[in-house]
Amino acid sequence: MTNKTSNAMWGGRFASGPDAIMEAINASIGFDKRLAAQDIEGSRAHAAMLAATGIISDSDAAAIREGLLTVLSEIENGEFEFSAALEDIHMNVESRLKDLIGEPAGRLHTARSRNDQVATDFKLWTRDQYDAAIDGLQALVRALLTQAEAGADWVMPGFTHLQTAQPVTWGHHMMAYVEMFGRDVSRFKDARARMNESPLGTAALAGTSFPIDRHMTAEALGFDRPAANSLDAVADRDFALEFLSCASICAMHLSRFAEELVIWSSAQFRFVALSDRFSTGSSIMPQKKNPDAAELIRAKIGRIMGAMVSLFTVMKGLPLTYSKDMQEDKEQVFDAADTLMLALAAMTGMVSDMTANKDALEAAAASGFSTATDLADWLVRALNLPFRDAHHVTGALVAMAESKGCDLPDLSLEDMQSVHVDITGDVFDVLGVQNSVNSRQSYGGTAPDQVRAQIARWKDALG
Repeated sequence: MTNKTSNAMWGGRFASGPDAIMEAINASIGFDKRLAAQDIEGSRAHAAMLAATGIISDSDAAAIREGLLTVLSEIENGEFEFSAALEDIHMNVESRLKDLIGEPAGRLHTARSRNDQVATDFKLWTRDQYDAAIDGLQALVRALLTQAEAGADWVMPGFTHLQTAQPVTWGHHMMAYVEMFGRDVSRFKDARARMNESPLGTAALAGTSFPIDRHMTAEALGFDRPAANSLDAVADRDFALEFLSCASICAMHLSRFAEELVIWSSAQFRFVALSDRFSTGSSIMPQKKNPDAAELIRAKIGRIMGAMVSLFTVMKGLPLTYSKDMQEDKEQVFDAADTLMLALAAMTGMVSDMTANKDALEAAAASGFSTATDLADWLVRALNLPFRDAHHVTGALVAMAESKGCDLPDLSLEDMQSVHVDITGDVFDVLGVQNSVNSRQSYGGTAPDQVRAQIARWKDALG
């Protein structure tokens, strides 16, 4: 009866008792098997170094390195049987290696610990994700550049508070996202350079008494240098936190763009048409074309930022060096990386396929008194009014146009002169939306030639 009561407390999944519970909470093979290739790469480099320094024989190192390739092949071909009893990818690989080559397998773990081994594996895997994110972002930037170039002189409304503010160009708006995602590329590159130090050979926490060559293994694994402090090397997860931080900012940018695509593709805006490949229909309303891909990208920030907060929470209270809490570092990073790569691919596909509605953009650009600032600027230049006075005159003219149910260019010269007697017919030259965007010649402005200059700069940077 006691055993039955205890089992009920644990639940049916752990009916065999405390041993089953401990195995379930301790094992990480269910997720860290994703590190198999990196684990084997690190072990092959370690074995070569052990032989080069005379710590193990050349024949043992050769057997280990060849046996590890066999293990990798089995894993890649789906022939490998992972065991929860062996806890993690490291012990699963080493156990299979022993089955294949016997006694030399036991020499592989000389001068290292699972602490520096997992730090190395995780760094190698995360480094690959930095590279994938950079590649994905650069593909998205190229797609945006294509859109920007096609519509470098197409006018559209620029918004503040989602209210029409001033005319801009489609190309200029696309280039705003090029700048955003360009900063994301820079962040990922910067963090990648900082994390590229090898933990391998720092062992459990204090280094090793064996005459190892950590520079050799660092170079073999593509690291810039070995980590300089053994305590920090096994305790560090900044590389994962920085990846999640970069990914969260990038996902936020993706979400902002996705929000605009959702708005722009609506019947009320009709600024863009998304392709059928990235839209869905309604189960009940046949007229609907839903921007589901954009909406899902918009939501991905929640998962990615959640992963960042989760790992920060895991790491914040840990004393040096390794604690088992750090086993909880991987699943969040795995999920965030998968989520980010999917969102980047989907956004790149949407941008490549979408069609901007030039006529709808232009019609919207001319609405909402979008050239009011141009009018105020003209009053300053032509009539030498202080800007605050010009702002007041322009506001009165906007109110007049509103009362007449027209836009500023539709007011007569007499209407304008009733507000300020010195206004001349030259004012109408600045009230067209195309004239407005053409006038914004300051560096980084929306004038088409400025936009094309920025496109050229980015194309040159991307190579």
